[in-house]
Amino acid sequence: MSVLPDHLLRYQKFIGFMLKYWNSDLFANTASKVMDGDSDETQNTYDQTPEELVEDLKNMGPTYIKMGQLLSTRPDLLPDAYLKALATLQDDVPAIPYEQVHHIVEEEIGTRISKAFESFDEKPLASASIGQVHKATLRSGQPVAVKIQRPGIKKQFLSDLDTLKELAEMAVKHSVTAQKYAFDDVLVELRRILLQELDYHREAQNLISLGENLKEFKDLIVPQPILDYSSGKVLTMEYIEGRKITSISPLKQIEVDYSPLVDQLLNAYLQQVINDGFVHADPHPGNIQFTKDDKIALIDLGMVARFSPAIKQYILELLLAISKNNGEETARVLLSMSEIKEDANLKYFKKTISDIIMDSEHSRAKDLQTGRLLIQLNRLAADNGIHIPVEVNILGKILLNMDQIIAVLDPDFDLRDAIKRHSHKIMRDKMYEELKPENFFSSVLASKKFIEYLPDRLNTISKNLSENEFEIKINAFDEKRVTDGFQKVANRITLGLIIAAMIIGASMLMQVPSDFTILGYPGLAMIFFLLAAIGGIILSYIIIFRDDNLNNKD
Repeated sequence: MSVLPDHLLRYQKFIGFMLKYWNSDLFANTASKVMDGDSDETQNTYDQTPEELVEDLKNMGPTYIKMGQLLSTRPDLLPDAYLKALATLQDDVPAIPYEQVHHIVEEEIGTRISKAFESFDEKPLASASIGQVHKATLRSGQPVAVKIQRPGIKKQFLSDLDTLKELAEMAVKHSVTAQKYAFDDVLVELRRILLQELDYHREAQNLISLGENLKEFKDLIVPQPILDYSSGKVLTMEYIEGRKITSISPLKQIEVDYSPLVDQLLNAYLQQVINDGFVHADPHPGNIQFTKDDKIALIDLGMVARFSPAIKQYILELLLAISKNNGEETARVLLSMSEIKEDANLKYFKKTISDIIMDSEHSRAKDLQTGRLLIQLNRLAADNGIHIPVEVNILGKILLNMDQIIAVLDPDFDLRDAIKRHSHKIMRDKMYEELKPENFFSSVLASKKFIEYLPDRLNTISKNLSENEFEIKINAFDEKRVTDGFQKVANRITLGLIIAAMIIGASMLMQVPSDFTILGYPGLAMIFFLLAAIGGIILSYIIIFRDDNLNNKD
């Protein structure tokens, strides 16, 4: 038994993990090469093997297993061998003993398992870091999947997240890299996502909402919850028999044209992002499955994202700009939606984005470019003092997973063209929606309020004008300082011209004989030379030693 307090043990685990991987060439090399098109991994050997990384994350606990699951869906960050090893974290977690499952289910649904279910399989279908799924049959004969949360998992997640929060805040204070990529903001977002996944009531509502939003897509299925047998820690939903969408055999890929299905899947996700603002945010291949009748099921709605109306508009503009390979418009939209620091290198940012967009113009699904492109733009922005909203990174992750799925179903699918087609249609539908009577009357109501307040505002303006109290405040430059500066410049130019004229005049007088001489030279010419020299010295002194007075003026 350890004599260290729990929080010190957590620090010890995390610091040990970071010391091992912080300087590892695994993450550094792959992250730097990802957008360079370097796909040859056979020559690369890293400090840690894939199996070693998996075991280290398992030893760190469920929070880090969850992070490993997220990494397993990011081919832009890790080589294939590591992705495959991390993918086992999604179904290679020790199962909860059935005795505990039995107790949790009965306690949560408030009735005996034998009364609620005709049958309940003791062996789980899958076991994950947050919970595990069992197949069961209701008394009505309907097959269902029952998802049970691991006991004590919420407390453990919160403890680990508190530790990470403290360390992230410390890192942001002392590390330029942590500040650039806003580690503390990333952790806040991770905390929000994990807490949502721990609330099965919320996931049940997510299933209902997504099912309603996608009901027009005949080949897409969203399993619906059985609310009478669900709670915050148990979720009972329709059972869908399927397999990972990327597990299709090569022969079937040749025999079946999946292009229409791919197009429908992409359209559904664009509708979620641009139109609904409610998105299935974790569409990795394990969460998108093929059914026996070749339909697509979207499962595991623990991780969702919500986009505000303003962000949805920006996302629509961004996708249209990328689909048209318009680098300048892409940069404009990104800058419009972002926070820009004072030292931001906007010129380099715009130029680099144009180059990136042009380089990826003819990419196809098999090149895995679209989602990766958005993640690269996010990194580029961070490197140049521009903070892009987190929604763009979420969209990048979604499209990155779409790229993987589409590359298996239809490697030659033109993702850019499909995005352009569906985005235009969604935009037209939104315009028609705004012309509906209910939306039209809301605009009329807003106009009515404006007209009601307009007379009072005009009266106030005219009153202030008549009483000479109308003021306009403008933040502008100091006009007096600018005019003083121009006057000094003009005076110095004039003095310089006079000095030059005196020198030229003196030179001409040198050729004229005169009885009045100084040091053997014509006296008048010498006087002009001396005056010009004195004037030049005085002017030089003022320029060199007195101009600071102008700079120091408030």
